[in-house]
Amino acid sequence: MTFSSDNPPENPAPGPKPADAVPVWGRAPSPVQAEQSSADAGGHSDAGFTLADGHPSDAPPSSLPPAPPPDPVWTGWDVLRLVFLSIVALFAGVLAVLIIARVWVYPHRGLAEIARVPLVIVAGQSLAYLLILAYMYILVTRERRRPDFLAAVHWNWPSNTAMYVFAGFALSLALQGLAHLLPMPKELPIDSFFKTPAEAWALGILSVTLAPLMEELFFRGFLYPVLARRLGLPIAVFLTALGFALLHGAQLMFSWGPVLVIFLVGTILTMVRARTNSVAAGVLIHMAYNATIAVAMFVATDGFRHLEKLNQ
Repeated sequence: MTFSSDNPPENPAPGPKPADAVPVWGRAPSPVQAEQSSADAGGHSDAGFTLADGHPSDAPPSSLPPAPPPDPVWTGWDVLRLVFLSIVALFAGVLAVLIIARVWVYPHRGLAEIARVPLVIVAGQSLAYLLILAYMYILVTRERRRPDFLAAVHWNWPSNTAMYVFAGFALSLALQGLAHLLPMPKELPIDSFFKTPAEAWALGILSVTLAPLMEELFFRGFLYPVLARRLGLPIAVFLTALGFALLHGAQLMFSWGPVLVIFLVGTILTMVRARTNSVAAGVLIHMAYNATIAVAMFVATDGFRHLEKLNQ
């Protein structure tokens, strides 16, 4: 980037200064892409400002502003710390809801029994998500001093919202079709969250709101750009999708069929992030993907009133 300067040359030529001297600006550096290296993100300009007569400025280098911070401003250690604090937040969130449920809702049940209630787990997970989101904000705005959180994570809301919603719908149909061709266990741990209509509603709402938002913020907002900067685009896409699949592995008994489907979802979402430079685009696709599954289950069970049909 080239800059104008208010400092006159050390030995100005005699005579009046031109009244119409205007700085000529070079090309401004584009917003740093997540997959660029931190060295590239700093982009240096070797052109000084020029006056109307075309002579470069003799302004000392110290008058130039410092290079922009690396993108992302957080490091791999910050991501590891975020993972650790996320685990702590999940434990604390579920424990807090357990205690509240023990006192106000299930006074005659033990904590171990209450911990198996899906509504308690969903509520605890939702509380943990809010705690994690708060720390993400603090990490970026306070610890790394980037006051615009959305710009730092490359939120970049897309102009064509409907296109990404439709993409999530189409992706869900395509991968559910693929799932029917793969070996799937008859029962999965996640099936326990669909025993009552209230549990189905709670999980359905979580799956189209906080869950996709937080998963996209972590995997495509925080993890992917660090991996892309250090390891390059292909490896970053693969590792981000792999981590995304492993996160859901316990719910799927780590059966290779359903885990493969989730891995493919993660790969496509990460590629969208790399192509569009937009976390929000992935959030829209992710929400639409989950919403398609939730609506299909809602219709198949007559409004979650006949959940036994899910096993058929």
